[in-house]
Amino acid sequence: MNVIRQKTVLTLTVVALFIMVGFCTAPARAQQINGVPGSPSATVILDGKQLPPPPMPFGGVIKESAKDSTPWWPPRVVPPKGAPNILLIMTDDQGYGVSGTFGGVIPTPAMDRIANAGLRYTEFHSTALCSPTRAALITGRNHHSVGYGVIGELSTGYPGYDSVIGPDSATIGTMLRDNGYSTSWFGKDHNIPAFQYSAAGPFDQWPVGEGFQYFYGFLGGETDQWTPYLYRNTTPVFPWVGKSGYNLTTDLADDAIKYISGLNAAAPDKPFFVYYVPGGTHSPHQPTKEWIDKFKGKFDTGYEKLREQIFANQKRLGVIPAETQLTPWPDGQAAYGGAKLPRWDSLSLLQKKLYAREAEVFAAYAAYTDREIGRVIQEVQDEGKLDNTLIIYISGDNGTSAEGTLEGTYNQMTAYNGILTLPLPLQLLHYADWGSDKTYPHMSVAWSWAFDTPFKWTKQVASHFGGTRQGMAISWPGHITDVGGIRPQFHHVIDIVPTILEATGIKAPEIVNGIKQKPIEGVSMAYTFDKANANAPSKHETQYFEMVGNRAIYHDGWIASTTPPAAPWLLATGKLTDVNDYNWELYHITEDYSQNNDLASKMPDKLKEMQALFLTEAAKYQVLPLDNTGFSRLLTPRPSAVAGRTVFTYKGENTNIPVGNAPSILDKDYTITAEVTIPQGGAEGMIVTLGGRFGGYGLYLLKGKPVFDYNMLDLTHYRWEGGVLGHGLTAEALKPGKHTIVFDFKYDGPGPGKGGTGVFTVDGNEIARKKIPHTIPLLMSIDETFDVGSDTRTAVNDDYKLPFRFTGTIDKLTFNLGPEQLTDSDRKAIAEKMARARD
Repeated sequence: MNVIRQKTVLTLTVVALFIMVGFCTAPARAQQINGVPGSPSATVILDGKQLPPPPMPFGGVIKESAKDSTPWWPPRVVPPKGAPNILLIMTDDQGYGVSGTFGGVIPTPAMDRIANAGLRYTEFHSTALCSPTRAALITGRNHHSVGYGVIGELSTGYPGYDSVIGPDSATIGTMLRDNGYSTSWFGKDHNIPAFQYSAAGPFDQWPVGEGFQYFYGFLGGETDQWTPYLYRNTTPVFPWVGKSGYNLTTDLADDAIKYISGLNAAAPDKPFFVYYVPGGTHSPHQPTKEWIDKFKGKFDTGYEKLREQIFANQKRLGVIPAETQLTPWPDGQAAYGGAKLPRWDSLSLLQKKLYAREAEVFAAYAAYTDREIGRVIQEVQDEGKLDNTLIIYISGDNGTSAEGTLEGTYNQMTAYNGILTLPLPLQLLHYADWGSDKTYPHMSVAWSWAFDTPFKWTKQVASHFGGTRQGMAISWPGHITDVGGIRPQFHHVIDIVPTILEATGIKAPEIVNGIKQKPIEGVSMAYTFDKANANAPSKHETQYFEMVGNRAIYHDGWIASTTPPAAPWLLATGKLTDVNDYNWELYHITEDYSQNNDLASKMPDKLKEMQALFLTEAAKYQVLPLDNTGFSRLLTPRPSAVAGRTVFTYKGENTNIPVGNAPSILDKDYTITAEVTIPQGGAEGMIVTLGGRFGGYGLYLLKGKPVFDYNMLDLTHYRWEGGVLGHGLTAEALKPGKHTIVFDFKYDGPGPGKGGTGVFTVDGNEIARKKIPHTIPLLMSIDETFDVGSDTRTAVNDDYKLPFRFTGTIDKLTFNLGPEQLTDSDRKAIAEKMARARD
């Protein structure tokens, strides 16, 4: 019997060894084992075809006794020898003319550092909108190919628009993690379906489910920098509490530095992939005061002079060809779809003062963001890793944002709610604190246009380079042989993943988690690293662009582009043009870098050829069906945990419920009923709130007395509190025991943003009644949450200090909602405007 057992063990051992050395057709065949097989120091380099690799069979010997057996350890997976660390950086809402590295007037020394140690790319492109660009960046596939034809909040039931990065499109995080890298993500996400933001998950679309072992950042398109809506992995965190002067821009750098340092201490030989994407300079523009002070007076000559200065700088630096023409200012030309921006000289002195301040704060935010990025880069050097680190620094995920209205605004929430003009005196009240925690600001569209010099248009416009051309610098010591050089090849964000894969020697997997993968659709840019290829033809020969009906097709030095039928800052208030009726333009960008000379009328056959090519590419990459209904797609039914609910109940303390999972009181009747128990000695604190300083509401006890405060976008407050009761008695603090507090609101619809009458009662006794002329029509909050029993992030008014926990007991809290009092046209208009808050 023992002989049989020994022969069996020997046979299993031989089979295992045959599998290890490749005498079998199992997926492990091409794996390369380093070191002594089975030893604790053994490592394996994968063939990359299948991730994760199948487990290897035990290669040791097992007998009855351990003294007669041989142990065996599975080898650790490591990348190919010499594979570099990867630091992938991208800022937000910065067009080609923002950074000093590409001719802008805003110093960006961290980007200069990468450019001077490597290369600058002058024809690199985004998708024109943030989450589509980010999805393409981390997958190496076109944004429609991975469900991000537009931002997730506008997702529809088509493959190119469902906002789901499918399991057949593994991210670069997964590819590098499963090949032995430490992977991390810092900053903005906005690649999670909006209906999956809550603690209920699922988390497969969150960074930790997409191959990133560590995440520290925010989920949506933007967040307040002073009190951010922040997560560590899948847990909400509040790092600003108790920290005077906290700002997320610095906090992200601090956390990344700590992470990189910890990696080096724990596993100095293990390469890292750090995806670093801070929120700067997406609204709200909130740098620290010291940075704002540095730019005082720098923009007093206006945005037209700024364009001229940037244009001259760009020619001097060689980041635009010498023959480039500066595109005309939009004065209502038909070629610009009638878009018109005011000339600087047409502004009043007070307008100039305000507008200059807006640009100072934006510039400070851009410079501050670059400084903190520089600290992360310096940490890589301080750890002794810089010489073997590939650094890719992209300035912006799209062109500069035009979402701040023609005037700019101290509270972007007003613009998101369709309030496109604020009284100048009210704006000037915030002149001194513009950019502080007292404001949620954005700048005038005219500055955005100037920061996209030399191109036409802005963010959201995929048809023109003002929306899609990004400055980019890449460094990799010892591998880039033309240090400080410029590269003019046409490339796109989908080219970053294949560039990283070629640099690391890792192949794109064919199968991930048992699922066949879509091919990578970009091309590697590594060929441009060689000085001999400085002016080599681009290997990226064809690229489509499409965003909400605006579209273009690039091929071999030519681009055909549709004329935007309306400016994005008009919030789609005009008549919608049929998607098939757009005007098309044609440019030979080999000779016309800025898309200035339209050749469509002179070369109709070439234009038809390009239009046909667009349709071919659109069919290939899930762009169809074309849909320019645009942001009215917010009305599309999509998965939701609360869709159709009209009654919501809670008890105790529940915080950090996303807006999309909370009861919406917009444009309808509603009743809030709070059944509470007051302890001996009385109680105070927040019962329920949504939003905060820049818009929202709160039902709370203040020194024991009930209050309902409705913050109308920081324009005014409507307040209900104890007045004179029916029996001539004034309201007092609630006595110990059980009480029922009710706020009942009857809406004066139909239509958005109408007023209504609120009645406030305690134990059936009316304590306050008030009729108000307006309510928030479209969006109450972006980066605040629905909180029961406490208040997170910002307070709805100055009555109290956070977290203002309720010191009694919330036995039951009920919201009863009436139907939305909106017409179909109301809903469309609301959807168009709300979307501006989501990108």
